[in-house]
Parts: sequence; structure tokens; C-alpha cells
Amino acid sequence: MKQLSLLVVGLMLSSAVLAGAADHVSVEDPYVRLAPPNAPATGAFMVIRNNGDKDVRMVKADNPASRVTELHTHLNDGGIMKMRPVPAVEIKAKGEAVLKPGGLHIMMIDLKTAIKEGDVIPMTLTFDDGSSKQVDAKVVRPMAAGMPAKMEHQH
Repeated sequence: MKQLSLLVVGLMLSSAVLAGAADHVSVEDPYVRLAPPNAPATGAFMVIRNNGDKDVRMVKADNPASRVTELHTHLNDGGIMKMRPVPAVEIKAKGEAVLKPGGLHIMMIDLKTAIKEGDVIPMTLTFDDGSSKQVDAKVVRPMAAGMPAKMEHQH
């Protein structure tokens, strides 16, 4: 009986040690913006919360709908907004990373087929310790995705 107790305690300790960053991360409101017809790319957005006591970094995202998936941000370069890949998205301990249009996002490049409103695209988010989390992102029209109803344009 004592050996069984030691085995159970050992298994509990090893699972606590092996717990990955993904175990402490939750994802809220994942969605993919519906791309215009024949568009080769679109973006995925969500809020990633780190409920753990250590900072974590999302280093990769993957999905079956695009041939290439990259982590991106927008930068203001001399008054011109440009998208650039980033090596990781940092999520501070007890904090969050907001992936949204005009900021950090997951870029889905070279779509394999047209995506439709209502489709659900599984995404795998991978963290710097090798752990991963699967989320389902629903394809929505831009207005339904929380984009501003009125946008300012310069002519």
C-alpha cells in the first residue's frame, strides 16, 4: 500500500512539473475575418489570457485553411501603416495579449480554399516551452467582428 501511495504522489508531482504554458492560458473570442472573394489572405484575432505566474510567449500558430501562418503586427512607418511578422507574442503573467485588427494578429496567407461566413477554423497556438492549445475560430464578417462601424479615410 505504501508503494502505491508513493507512486501516486510521484505521478502527481511529475504532472505538475510537466505542466506547460498552454495549461495556464485561456483564449477568448477567437475569430477569423471573412476575406473578400479571391483574397489570398486574412487575419485571425482573439484575446489570450495568461493565468499563470510566469510570462509566456506564443511563438507559432497553425491552421489547416492556409499554407502559411505567421504572427504579425502593424507598425507606423513614417505615417504609413505596415504589417510585419513578429517572432513571438508575449503574454505577461496574470496578463493578456489582445490580437485585433490594426495590432497584433495571426496572418493566414495563401488560403487553400475560399472560406465562408460561419466556417470554423481550428487553430493550434504553440508556446515557447513547446506546449500548445487548440482553439476554434469562427469566420465572421468584419462588422460582426467588432470593427468600427465608421472608419475615417484620408483622400
